Amino acid sequence: MKLLSVNVGLPREVEWQGRSVLTSIFKEPVSGRVRVDRLNLDGDRQADLTVHGGFAKAVYVYPSEHYSYWREHLGELAPGAFGENFTTEGLLEETVRIGDRLRIGSAEFVVTQPRTPCFKLQIRFGRLDMVRRFLRSGRLGFYLAVAREGEVEKGGEIALAASDGMTVAEMFRRR
Repeated sequence: MKLLSVNVGLPREVEWQGRSVLTSIFKEPVSGRVRVDRLNLDGDRQADLTVHGGFAKAVYVYPSEHYSYWREHLGELAPGAFGENFTTEGLLEETVRIGDRLRIGSAEFVVTQPRTPCFKLQIRFGRLDMVRRFLRSGRLGFYLAVAREGEVEKGGEIALAASDGMTVAEMFRRR
């Protein structure tokens, strides 16, 4: 299991359906070591803390394995396209469990919940049907809480300590 990309972004105003919206959905890959604190990565912020971020959603993970599916439907996509902080290899919703602990670099994380996207995913892709398509696909990714602050870096190995919780996919299906 590997961390293929670390992606960050700051809030920005965009026009959407005739109004101005503040969003941080636009993430860009960064190189070098990135500091992880309890609520965020250096260089990254959430635009609306009432529904994004916080302890249980400090870091968003999206499996690279899903990108081939989306490229067929949306065209070429770069890491971070879904607003994820970590683009990974080898961590899928069907096998990752709520409560699993991940060690990446000197930081440790706990899997907390699947992603349920808001309308800003539609802004990112310029498609009114994107949230519905995303949810229907089951290719959601998941959130992490930071159990131990530290540093991560693109290319880092991911060590998994499995729990006995339900998988991310099972939790999503129960919602």
